[in-house]
Amino acid sequence: MVAGRIPLMPDLRDLISRLKKHYGKPGLPPANGPFELVLWENAVYLLPDERRTEVFEALRERVGLTPRALIDAEKRLLLELATRGGMQPEVRVLRWRQIAMIAQDRFGGDLDRVLELPYKDAMRALREFPSIGGPAAEKILLYCGVAGELPLESNGLRVLTRFGFGEESKNYGATYKSVQAAISGALPGTAMAEAHLLLREHGKTLCKTNRPQCGECPVAAYCATGMRLA
Repeated sequence: MVAGRIPLMPDLRDLISRLKKHYGKPGLPPANGPFELVLWENAVYLLPDERRTEVFEALRERVGLTPRALIDAEKRLLLELATRGGMQPEVRVLRWRQIAMIAQDRFGGDLDRVLELPYKDAMRALREFPSIGGPAAEKILLYCGVAGELPLESNGLRVLTRFGFGEESKNYGATYKSVQAAISGALPGTAMAEAHLLLREHGKTLCKTNRPQCGECPVAAYCATGMRLA
């Protein structure tokens, strides 16, 4: 590395394009509509996506992915499926029931209604559900074709701060807002879902918290961390 060399701030579209060339086109979750996506977020606890898919599809096949089906399902069956989803299966069953009851009581069993609300109201409605904070609500709306800001989870946030977007601080929320402000308007709404998934994949695979694999990174030339370790 040349002393004093500063990496160029990447164009976000170019960055995403290079990640897509490296990882391929990402697939969306096998969940349709806001209700299924809320369940998808609550399917497992701290387990890989493969297990999340397994538990989610078992719910689809053996219970049904509707509020009424979850409310009427035997607790024994729900507990059996929840046990495959990691720690505290009893808590997970409780959350599944809560999700179903909120959807049934507040939205008449049709959570698609939130997609007709103004964006802020839709965000507020989704945050009523267990484990759905702001970023998760943004992601659910995005997957349903309603784009606001680019939603980020910890992996994607780490990738973007390493590329110089926003300002990293000890306060996660402050870092998140800073990065979102820095990239606001940089991508069209139609590109945001892919961008979210590609940034997440890059953070999980190469741009890890510890020992990032910068030698294999397709965009290391843009990254201060990658240049320092080159």
